Amino acid sequence: MKKRSILVIASLFTTFLVNVFAQTNTYPFDIQKSGQGKQTIIFIPGFASSGVVWDETKSHFEEGYTCYTLTMPGFAGVKPQPNATFEKWASEIVHYIQENNFSKPIIVGHSMGGGLALAIASDYPELIAKIIVVDALPCLPALMNPSFKSKKNKDCTEMIKQMTSMSDEQFHQMQSMTIPRFLEDITKSELVVSWSVKSDRKTFAQMYCDFSNTDLRDRIKTIKCPSLILLEAPFAKLKPVIKEQYKNLKTAKLEFAGKGLHFIMYDDKEWYLNQLEKFITSK
Repeated sequence: MKKRSILVIASLFTTFLVNVFAQTNTYPFDIQKSGQGKQTIIFIPGFASSGVVWDETKSHFEEGYTCYTLTMPGFAGVKPQPNATFEKWASEIVHYIQENNFSKPIIVGHSMGGGLALAIASDYPELIAKIIVVDALPCLPALMNPSFKSKKNKDCTEMIKQMTSMSDEQFHQMQSMTIPRFLEDITKSELVVSWSVKSDRKTFAQMYCDFSNTDLRDRIKTIKCPSLILLEAPFAKLKPVIKEQYKNLKTAKLEFAGKGLHFIMYDDKEWYLNQLEKFITSK
């Protein structure tokens, strides 16, 4: 009897350990869980951005949905990951979805996060319920060069060297001068700059180089789920070019903001939230 009790206790202890370690965050990205609901929404921020960029967005959905907000490795103070690549990040988010048994999650991605949403929905068309892409294109460099072709094993060494050799003051100044081209809401400017400054410089350079070499234009033809594409106001002047990039995404619904720049969630907040609300809650 005593031996049986010991075995039962040992079994329970083993189960406890399995559950504890199964819940440990072993993923390279930071994860913040909030809200409650059967439907899962995964928020992926853009290049060098924190998951904080989604705070005002997810507060509108936390009552009826379970939200998982990511910050990618090396960005905004999160520990960097050796040999990070766009494709590696897409695969790791897929593993996260599969290992946690999320049933048909909705993915919302901004900028590079939107590119990751497109890549995941392309490669795993049965895995995702819906995607919302906030100001991202299947191939960013093709905006200026429609005949662009990505290079296999592109060498990013020079860009990494340039970025890592800059002083903190030089890098901060560069980002402070760059952000106004992407954000009109000056109350958010220093916040967005701070995310870049807190980012690992090598990851910053590597991912900028890698994403600038990414072309999803043909790949998105395999996407099956409903896809909402929200684009910044200046892109309305380039509608033919934008539509050409998205021509293979048959489920795409393209909408252009009426004002603001790249950070649509800040610059045209009311319109943006209305678009998300209608799309996410639609059957």
